[in-house]
Amino acid sequence: MRKLKLYIETSTINFAVSKQDEYYREKTQELFEAIKRGDFEAYTSELVMQEINRTKNEDRLNELLGVIKGLDLEELQINEDIEELAEKYIEAGLLPEKYLDDALHIAIASYYEIDAIVTMNFEHMVKYKTKKGIPSVNMLAGYKSLEIISPSEVI
Repeated sequence: MRKLKLYIETSTINFAVSKQDEYYREKTQELFEAIKRGDFEAYTSELVMQEINRTKNEDRLNELLGVIKGLDLEELQINEDIEELAEKYIEAGLLPEKYLDDALHIAIASYYEIDAIVTMNFEHMVKYKTKKGIPSVNMLAGYKSLEIISPSEVI
C-alpha cells in the first residue's frame, strides 16, 4: 500500500515545540514520531526553510532547525508554475494577497502531487472556504485535489 504523502508547513513545525497549546503540541509530536517510523512520506520546502530562518530568537531557531533535521524531510523547490498557481488561489479569493506565502505552501504541495498539507494555520489554510475552493482551482489548472489538514487529523 502506498504511503500518504504529507507536506509539513511551517506552523506545524512551530507547534512541535510550542509552549502554548499542549494538545496540538502532543498531536504534532505524535505525527512527527510516525514520520520518523516511516509511516508517511513527508516533505517540506525551501519556503518553510526561509520562514524558519527568519526566526529572531536564536534558541528558538536552533530548536526549529533541530526538529526539521530530526525528520529528514525532502525539501521541495519553488518554480514559476507554483508561483502562477498561488496567484490563481489569490485571484479566486481563497487567500488574501498579503498572505502569498500561505498560497505558495498550498501551491507547492499541489504541484508536487502531495496528498495533504499539514498545517496549524487555521486563519487562512485550515478553513472551510480554502479547503473547498482549492480542489476547484487545482482541477481547472490541471492539478489533482489536495487535503488541507491539522496534525490531529492525520494521527
